Amino acid sequence: MQFAWSDGPSGYAIAIPELPLEEPVLVFTLALTVFLVGPLLVRRLGQPGIVGIVLFGAILGPGGIGLVAHSDAIVLLGEVGLIYLLFTVGLELDLRQFAEDPGSAALFGLTSFGLPFIVGTGVVMALLDVNLLAALLLAAVFASHTLLAYPVVNQYDITQNRAVTAVFGGILFTDTLALFVLALVRSASEGGLTAAVVLEKVVALVVLVGGVWFVVPPIARQFFQNFSEESYFEFLFVTVVFFAAASVATLLDIAPILGAFVGGLALNRLIPEGGTLLSRIEFAGNALFIPFFLLHVGMLVDATVILDGWRTLEVAAVVIGTMVALKWLAAWLVGRIQGYTADERGVIFGLSIGQAAAALAITLIGYDVGLFDAAVLNAVVLMLLVTAVVSPWLTKRAGRRLALAEDVEPGDEAPTDPRILLPVTHADDQQRRLLELALLFKDGRNRPIHTLTVVRPDRTGDPTRAVEDAYDDLEELTAVGNEAEVSVDAEIRVDHNPASGIVRGAVEVQADLLLLGWDAQRSIGQRLFGSVIDQVLDRTTDPVLVARLGHPINTTDRLFVVLPAGIDHHAGFFESVALLKRLAGRLGAPLTVLAVGGSAHQYERLFELVEPELDAEFRELTSWSVLRTQLAEEATADDVVSVISSRPGSVGWHDALADFPYRLAELPTESFVLLHPREDDPEYDRQFLRFE
Repeated sequence: MQFAWSDGPSGYAIAIPELPLEEPVLVFTLALTVFLVGPLLVRRLGQPGIVGIVLFGAILGPGGIGLVAHSDAIVLLGEVGLIYLLFTVGLELDLRQFAEDPGSAALFGLTSFGLPFIVGTGVVMALLDVNLLAALLLAAVFASHTLLAYPVVNQYDITQNRAVTAVFGGILFTDTLALFVLALVRSASEGGLTAAVVLEKVVALVVLVGGVWFVVPPIARQFFQNFSEESYFEFLFVTVVFFAAASVATLLDIAPILGAFVGGLALNRLIPEGGTLLSRIEFAGNALFIPFFLLHVGMLVDATVILDGWRTLEVAAVVIGTMVALKWLAAWLVGRIQGYTADERGVIFGLSIGQAAAALAITLIGYDVGLFDAAVLNAVVLMLLVTAVVSPWLTKRAGRRLALAEDVEPGDEAPTDPRILLPVTHADDQQRRLLELALLFKDGRNRPIHTLTVVRPDRTGDPTRAVEDAYDDLEELTAVGNEAEVSVDAEIRVDHNPASGIVRGAVEVQADLLLLGWDAQRSIGQRLFGSVIDQVLDRTTDPVLVARLGHPINTTDRLFVVLPAGIDHHAGFFESVALLKRLAGRLGAPLTVLAVGGSAHQYERLFELVEPELDAEFRELTSWSVLRTQLAEEATADDVVSVISSRPGSVGWHDALADFPYRLAELPTESFVLLHPREDDPEYDRQFLRFE
């Protein structure tokens, strides 16, 4: 970089950098300032933060005032950010909702992509005078969609609506097809569009998806099981995986972003929502990598192209008009086939016209390979600005009517974010895993998780020092919670009886759920779990979940739920079902319900009355011995067995439950949880019911 030197007021020489800036430290500082200021400014105008970074990039870059050079470093970081962006798209897709109703998701996804893509290609060729490959790629840009308006449907609590879930699942089809078209067109631009090129890309896609999908999950599960205590290793492993997937795609002559997207899908189930690893991935991406991609795109925008003629506005008008018309037609057509109401059609139309991640990524690559000129790039940026305003507005308008049209259900006021108390001890080597489990039960970040250590004064000569040591032990858990953006409040109690300290702590923090760790080896020969846990069960009526976690909870393959006969008559049954269904949903794990001495059909009906909606397999078992045999044959080390177990003498209690925890400890599964429902509060339990 060149500097101009001048004499300062005190006679000292001052280095004044020449424009455009290329000095790495100055450029990096300016970039970070843009990442901070840009989103804050545009959010005041009601626009997504990404718009602010793109606009600042356009203003400061070569097409604007020329303050910053579009250097190789920015190009490199922009490419990294692009790959990171598509990885997070695959990682955050809700595969569970897709699995629940794949038919509706496929119908919407294929229609919402197919109509704009097929018709849009012809319209673009006719009106914009571009060649076939450019038309195909531009049509793929607006045939995809990004859920910009997701916060709106979440605010109105209509995310479980049948039409909304179809849109959520449909994005798997629209984005995958758009990225495949990108790979196909990119290759065809170099050698022509022939049957051999198409076959080559199909084979390459099958190799990529099959290889990543079958190779990555078992390796990742093994890694997480062995290195779950080293948080930075987890993050580095994930970044290696998706960049390796992107590299494989490059070697197969497919766009690397498609490899990153597939890598995100492969890791989807192993990185559950609400966990610390996902928070860490989102933080690194949103704070650094993805903003560099947006800055890179913004610096490619040339304002002079817009001012120089009507070409950019013409392209933008054709793209936006065609997209809006065909997305509306797709929503109307799917709505008529599926029997959606007018408000449901309005919501899916509003959601499906949002454009951001995939559209921007495809456009940038099309520009880089020469299929798009500066006018098209600028037009797509204008499309992003328009849809950033229109998509949330349309979704809000129809979503509000849809929310008001739905009947108010008894479960609408149910507490969705439980106050969790997590007692820990110095000897507890599962503290981090227990906290990760607690995070999966959270449905928000407003309430903290309370950790508690009870110090016994008769076990130490210096209670003050013991309290200080206990706080030190809890600091690690507090840090883990902070990484997941959930506050963890450390509580210390001094009490001769640990169970009394735990129960009093639960009362003081108004806990809705107590989560205790259990080591079978330490309690053999004692009543049920051991003196402390048994005393807690005797002294509280709150739900108590006793967990033995032999593997990281995020690597769970399947969740078994054991239901003793008569447990459906317990006063806390529906709350327990809600908690376990939430756990299965967050893990993305298949749910198998084993009814011992009860009706599978009856339990299936009762499960359907409790949110969230979740597919499950229900089986009837005649006895506890049959249950143990079946679990021994089917349950693996990566499964979790859960039991809704009432307290001794309560409704649904069976003598077989007295030694069942030890029986579970003998099975291949390394992890199990026993949920003891809330006692004597049927009115509270009914809050978790919903009626159609």
